[in-house]
Amino acid sequence: MFVDECQVHLKAGDGGAGAVSFRREAHVALGGPDGGDGGKGGDIWLVADRNVASLLGFKDHPHRQAGSGTHGQGKRRHGRSGADLTVPVPEGTVVRDMEGSLLADLPEAGTRWLAARGGEGGRGNARFLSNHRRAPRFAEQGEIGEERWLGLELKLMADVALVGFPNAGKSTLISRISAAKPKVAAYPFTTLEPHLGVVRAGEPAGEFVVADIPGLVEGASEGKGLGHRFLRHIERSRVLVVLVDLGRDAGRPPGEQLRVLLEELRRYQPQLADRPRLVVASRADLADEAEREEAGLPPVSALTGEGIAWLVGRLGELVTEARAREPRPRRVVVHRPVPSGVAVERAADGCLVVRGHQAERAVALSDLTDPGALAYAQGRLRRLGVDRALVRAGAREGDRVRVGGFEFEWEPD
Repeated sequence: MFVDECQVHLKAGDGGAGAVSFRREAHVALGGPDGGDGGKGGDIWLVADRNVASLLGFKDHPHRQAGSGTHGQGKRRHGRSGADLTVPVPEGTVVRDMEGSLLADLPEAGTRWLAARGGEGGRGNARFLSNHRRAPRFAEQGEIGEERWLGLELKLMADVALVGFPNAGKSTLISRISAAKPKVAAYPFTTLEPHLGVVRAGEPAGEFVVADIPGLVEGASEGKGLGHRFLRHIERSRVLVVLVDLGRDAGRPPGEQLRVLLEELRRYQPQLADRPRLVVASRADLADEAEREEAGLPPVSALTGEGIAWLVGRLGELVTEARAREPRPRRVVVHRPVPSGVAVERAADGCLVVRGHQAERAVALSDLTDPGALAYAQGRLRRLGVDRALVRAGAREGDRVRVGGFEFEWEPD
């Protein structure tokens, strides 16, 4: 089965908690704090792998989870970090959030993207020793690892894409020029998923990959007939082969077929109109000499073999030229950095919500039931500028303020 769309649930590892511990040794009256730090939770990376052909592995098993860090212990023994998880995906995978925003594009083997960040380990009480805090009796909790659903889309990485109306002979053609064996039948929409075939053309092109794209219909650029699902596999092809059907059951004259197909490509993505392309008359064995001359296109018949050698040679030349023009691809195409700083916004219920990774982390990792930990978290929020941000946002005494999962009443200094 070929799967080109799926959703995946990722759960990065949680960080381990820091330890609260004090030295207990003979002849040492007041041993200092010696609690170790918790280990970091494992990250989850999506990595493009050429050995993965489709997203089938996520269809029935969408959940992936990294290892969690262990807790710190006394005598400054730090917890072990959780193992990172590498999730292989096909080359050409596009990652989106559940709102449809583009997060990352993994176009070539080895491209990596951090999909879920593991939680940081909490610091042990030994980290909070200072001249003013000689015996800290608190430590940080482990940070919860990132958990999210993502949408994955596959855009095939092929040198050549076969484009045409349903039942135009695309599957028969790819089975003739390569070892691919797609389903072939005498009715439209026989092909519902793309097929790839490797063509050996000799020097200078060597080998190149051809994609058999399911048939397009008028309105495909607007999503008609699953057009968007099929057209996205054309985006990254170096060369397009437009098949104009000469069969008497085509339903449209050759000129009209070519006009509609090129217009649908242009509407879907204007850059496709400038892509190198080769227009041929397919199923030429079903047309007489007058119909061939009227079409005015190179005839090709996968059934009789007419024009096949010329087609493979010409495609080899176009692919070689296209490869020579391509710049070296970037390793990471799209990414969205984590926002920094502190921001305050008023929620619908009137509560002031503090946004910012560092501020949320200061609250999430602290045991706010301990007076010492609470005082430390308040000082940390002050140093991050949360007080100033609340004043600028119009906070008044008695207003409710929410930072992460912690809510309190605002009392200005």
